[in-house]
Amino acid sequence: MFLSIIATAYTLSLLLFLVHGNTCSGDSNCEDIVTMPLLYGLRATLKADLDVKNMNDHLKTYIASEIKKGFANAMNDVMKQIVNTGLEEINATIIAAIQESLAEKGVTYIRWGRKGCPAGADIIYTGQVGGNLYTNKGGGVNYLCLPNDPENGPHQSYSNDQVYGSEYKLSSSSKPSGWSENMYKQEVPCAVCYQQRRSAVLMIPGRKTCYKGWNSEYHGYLMSDHKIHYRQDFACVDINAEPLDNKNGSEDGALFYALRTKCGSLRCPPYTNEADVLCVVCTK
Repeated sequence: MFLSIIATAYTLSLLLFLVHGNTCSGDSNCEDIVTMPLLYGLRATLKADLDVKNMNDHLKTYIASEIKKGFANAMNDVMKQIVNTGLEEINATIIAAIQESLAEKGVTYIRWGRKGCPAGADIIYTGQVGGNLYTNKGGGVNYLCLPNDPENGPHQSYSNDQVYGSEYKLSSSSKPSGWSENMYKQEVPCAVCYQQRRSAVLMIPGRKTCYKGWNSEYHGYLMSDHKIHYRQDFACVDINAEPLDNKNGSEDGALFYALRTKCGSLRCPPYTNEADVLCVVCTK
């Protein structure tokens, strides 16, 4: 850009020289006259009275204007480049800061029915599902993921037992369709998982896929205690659930039964009557 400005100025200056730098001699008004030979070697001289000073002033003004314009354009380009480079550096710095901040943050969730976490999630601990006895009228109503390496408190004599183990109550005739194993009366494992770079966790009942913008951690079946028992929490049990161990005995405790829908106040469609209830755990 600057080379172009210099070339233009040089060309115009040369024009000034040609106009002002004439070769006349012996004339008192030589400064105001431009002398140039006629074509084809004619032996005569053509003289024209020109206002050379005025012409020079116009050319100087034009040259100054062009130089100023070219310099302004060049500076605009330079400033744009500086600004764009600055914005890119600022954006990169902001993105790096956000990523660094997100790396230190995350969400936790419980994966019911499995001993490990999905790929990409860190396991905090693995354990077994516990909860209140299904016949207890009062007390806690939520399932617990009890770690396999507890730090036990001292023995007590009072009677308020509420923390029991849990069992699948999923026989061949009362298990979700497509359930891979018959784990009737076997204890239920769990895992507490940590997913980095997430700020929210959501369990969606009635779906096996997450909504747009959310990431699926795992999906399965919605389960709880039996409807004739005292109320228990809902839990999303992994589609590929497994038993805690190989023991098989009816020890009861907090129980897991498969659930199904009932149309009426629940609108069908979009729901289907007496169907398995799917679920999915999503993070964002």
